[in-house]
Amino acid sequence: MDAASVAFLREVLSTTGWVERTRELAMGLRATRTPGGLLVVGTPREEPWHLTAHLDDEARLSGLSQLAPTLVRWEPPPGAPPHLSVGVDRLLAARRGETLFVVSEAKAPVPLLERVDDARKTGATILALDGGDPELEGLAHDALAVPPQDSLFTFDAAQHLVSMAAGESSRTRGKLMDRLARLAERITGPRVPD
Repeated sequence: MDAASVAFLREVLSTTGWVERTRELAMGLRATRTPGGLLVVGTPREEPWHLTAHLDDEARLSGLSQLAPTLVRWEPPPGAPPHLSVGVDRLLAARRGETLFVVSEAKAPVPLLERVDDARKTGATILALDGGDPELEGLAHDALAVPPQDSLFTFDAAQHLVSMAAGESSRTRGKLMDRLARLAERITGPRVPD
């Protein structure tokens, strides 16, 4: 999905609350302190490589090095390049200032939940993009659940909105907020101090 498609999707979803929720989750990703400290993990069956690639692009384009993700894999193949060879044992070394971003449309398996719990205990921030998994959401500091029955907002769309929002500059968001404030003033009249 290209930037124009994501912008169109945002416009379509502007009255649903989804755009704001994806931005909130994206701001949590930006709180990661160091490059490579954003650990992105999925289930053994579904690795979030596509979202990881988008976050890597956003880190490069926005100049926000803390968004440079580390894809954590359940079984990296022998001889894989360094950026594709980080195994789940990396989660044991997660620490304060790092963010564990769990991306799983399916229910998280018990081994993943155990590793997420361990990372939380060592101080890592836990964020989740999921299909409505109460156990995973109970471990997360912030989570965005995308119900599978929602025909307008898909799990794939959520990944694109979150990654694009993570790379947005605060200037862009500030301009948007200024425009919204001016529009609100036109509709409701000027704000009068008490």
